[in-house]
Amino acid sequence: MSGKAQFGVIGLAVMGENLALNIEDHGFPIAVWNREPSVVDRFVAANKGKKITGTKSLEDFVGALERPRRIMMMIKAGAPVDQTIEKLIPLLEDGDIIIDGGNSWFKDTQQRTKLLEPKKIHFVGSGVSGGEDGARYGPSLMPGGTKHSWEAIKPAFEAISAKSDSGPCVTHVGPDGAGHFVKMVHNGIEYGDMQLIAEAYDLMRRGLGMEANELADVFDEWNRGSLESFLIEITGKIFRVSDKESGAPLVNKVLDKAGQKGTGKWTAQIALDLGVSVPTIAASIDARVLSSMKDERVRAAKMLTGPAAAASRPDKKQFIKDIHDGLYASKICSYAQGMALIQAGSTEWKWNIDMREMARIWKGGCIIRARFLDSIMRAYEKQRDLANLLLADEFRKMLTDSQASWRRAITFAASSGIATPSMSASLAYFDSYRTADLPQNLTQAQRDYFGAHTYQRNDKGADTPFVHTDWN
Repeated sequence: MSGKAQFGVIGLAVMGENLALNIEDHGFPIAVWNREPSVVDRFVAANKGKKITGTKSLEDFVGALERPRRIMMMIKAGAPVDQTIEKLIPLLEDGDIIIDGGNSWFKDTQQRTKLLEPKKIHFVGSGVSGGEDGARYGPSLMPGGTKHSWEAIKPAFEAISAKSDSGPCVTHVGPDGAGHFVKMVHNGIEYGDMQLIAEAYDLMRRGLGMEANELADVFDEWNRGSLESFLIEITGKIFRVSDKESGAPLVNKVLDKAGQKGTGKWTAQIALDLGVSVPTIAASIDARVLSSMKDERVRAAKMLTGPAAAASRPDKKQFIKDIHDGLYASKICSYAQGMALIQAGSTEWKWNIDMREMARIWKGGCIIRARFLDSIMRAYEKQRDLANLLLADEFRKMLTDSQASWRRAITFAASSGIATPSMSASLAYFDSYRTADLPQNLTQAQRDYFGAHTYQRNDKGADTPFVHTDWN
């Protein structure tokens, strides 16, 4: 055993390279392998003096690891993961552990777990959040797999993870696909967060005519209060960067076409499958899709007109507060939707996910880290099976306090022709969730009229049978 590496990393792109160095920094000698041997050579040469074993074949890589082998794949999701697993299987022994640190579809992780279980090889699907810096200096980690595999990787994962005042930002999420499911929803919340911030920016930019330096000051101030978060912090920094070519704010030179890698879309898709409403997240995905239609939007802008007269510009100080409160309330709704989806997934696949722990491990390292995760932790401490965060006392007060400003901001946006899809979807979610009698009684009547789909009466008790009426 002595002299062998304690952890293995496959894939030396930026994330894999940084994670490998993080692991080695924390006292775990590592072995590395990459499909291109020259990449391994460059990595080892650039890190002389570190306890890194570079290998040229998977056989050498596996042989360089102490048992039980802990192998983390940092490679592209999909077919490359399956191909690498197939090559590893004949080289591994009972109790060895393969970890997929990419953004894999959680159902693929479930299938890979089933494939490897009979071979007595453990499979861990682990979310890794924090980008390049997180991987290098402390990510939020969301591993799913057997308790045995968790105990084996726990020392390394706790050592390399980000740390907050609530401890290491890692926990055993649950069995099989639980870790990748939670990372998927994390990314969905991230989509919502980013879109909400973009809408707040647009309201100040177009609604108040604010320039980048003023916007930077506002976001810096917001980051010292209830909105304190990684995304608010970096937004303020972005507004202070100048374009080297023109001297103008660089953000003004960035093409308004947002990309996406699929996890946000997966979040919306599985929410539909599980019957969970995530309108803030869904609206953020639609916003990115619409942003990609740049040429079409440029043509449409010449043909379609907005409000006949611009809304009168509101009081600047008050409107900035309205935007702040609208952003904060909408952010609560986005997290509430994401947490409800995690609970639904946990119930569906019997993962028994600890919701407080999910909020705790997102406090450091990850992209959606924010001050109000402490409030989410407290909500689940009071009620482990809380149906929706909006029902928690602390959040109910926050929404009550923010409500008037929230509505003013969206009213101004609508009357000015400024799109706020996620902020508006959040308010609609809040208003729908708090309404005892929705208009879907008419929807059910229509369904029964044209398709004899039946309906239940609302005056006969909860277990009333379904009936059909001849509406003609």
